[in-house]
Amino acid sequence: MTPQRTGHRPVFCTVVPPHVLDKLAQADDAARAELARRTLELDAAQRTRRRITTLRAAVPGPAAPSDQPDRRVHDAQRREVLPGRKVRGETDPATRDATVNRAHAGLGATFDLYLKVYGRHSIDDAGLPLIATVHYGREYSNAFWNGEQMVFGDGDGDLFLDFTLPVDVIGHELTHGVVQYTANLEYYGQSGALNESVADVFGVLIKQYGLGQRAADADWLIGAGLLGPDVQGVALRSMKAPGTAYDDDVLGKDPQPATMDDYVRTNQDNGGVHINSGIPNHAFYLFATELGGNAWERAGQVWYDTLSGGELAPDADFSEFARLTLSAASARYGEGDVLEAVTKAWSSVGVPTN
Repeated sequence: MTPQRTGHRPVFCTVVPPHVLDKLAQADDAARAELARRTLELDAAQRTRRRITTLRAAVPGPAAPSDQPDRRVHDAQRREVLPGRKVRGETDPATRDATVNRAHAGLGATFDLYLKVYGRHSIDDAGLPLIATVHYGREYSNAFWNGEQMVFGDGDGDLFLDFTLPVDVIGHELTHGVVQYTANLEYYGQSGALNESVADVFGVLIKQYGLGQRAADADWLIGAGLLGPDVQGVALRSMKAPGTAYDDDVLGKDPQPATMDDYVRTNQDNGGVHINSGIPNHAFYLFATELGGNAWERAGQVWYDTLSGGELAPDADFSEFARLTLSAASARYGEGDVLEAVTKAWSSVGVPTN
């Protein structure tokens, strides 16, 4: 069982980056701008709450972790209240609300990957109940992990659709919880970008695992199906080709770099955590596709070993993380093709490993 790192409070992590909402808040369309500002205000309130309140004890898991999840889905009924009214538990049948059912299924898909592939019992490796709230706020265009639970907005129905639609978004946000209980990566600069990237990596692996997709056949997109039909884009992020996920008059252009040559230095978004995460994202894509087969197996195992191995510092930069992936690859698979592939991947994106 992996112990939780101490000394850092859980962070507030959203799937739609602040730079996208900032762009929308300046849109010529007054209604779109107002909705974006409202989402930013709700995000800011949650972020402040996370920072100034003492961390409440997590809902305890069972004494002996079960191989079955404990899912608890709540309905905020479009109010800004958490967790809201409980509408589906672990053994309850499906409801008439497709959003509730998708959230329930996504929590289960995340639990399954971590347990069946990596032997991890829920987010904390001790059977922590998986709590989610749907229908949060009115036309709230985001989803987040607040250190204790998942929260999903319905989107505005225009630029963003229901946030339970992409299972990788659910997996991404829950993985922020896994990071919280393992390396506890600080949410700023390169360590924050690693926090975001690890969430993307396991989010996309949850999707691929559920679909039974090999690395070569996957789309490597985060948030595919989330953007409205008139948006010029395919997803929030692309691990295969960072910087190409969207190019829209309203949303702007995807700013993610694929290599260190284009690393973005900024004071916004906690030092560009949602932007520069494209670099380690692309490294994982190159690693997984070089190995071939199922990305959640050898490539995912190396990333999981690095995250949970106890050596990754909360303030780790890209180079430290990369060096530890080489150590993890060598420790588990020896000096063969896995080590060669991960070394090549980091070299291709310009991150030094020595």
